Amino acid sequence: MRDRIKIILVTFLMIIAFTGCSKLTRENYDTIKIGMDYEQVQKILGEPDKCDSALGAKNCIWGDTEKNITIKFVADKVAFPTMKGL
Repeated sequence: MRDRIKIILVTFLMIIAFTGCSKLTRENYDTIKIGMDYEQVQKILGEPDKCDSALGAKNCIWGDTEKNITIKFVADKVAFPTMKGL
C-alpha cells in the first residue's frame, strides 16, 4: 500500500513539474513589449520552436498551432507580437 501511495505521489509531482514549467503563459506574453531585443524575449520565453527569416525580419513561434506566441522581429527587435490559446 505504501508503495502505491509513493508512486501516486511521484506521478502527481511530475505532472505538476511538467505543466508548471511552461513559459508559454499569458503573463509572459504580457511582459513582451515592442522594441525588446530578441535576447530579452528569449530570456522570458526560452528558445523558439521555429524561426523563419528574410530581408532583416524574423518570425518566431513558441508553442504549436493550438497554443502559441508568435513574434515578428525587425532588426532583432520586437515589432509585432501575437498569441493564441493562452
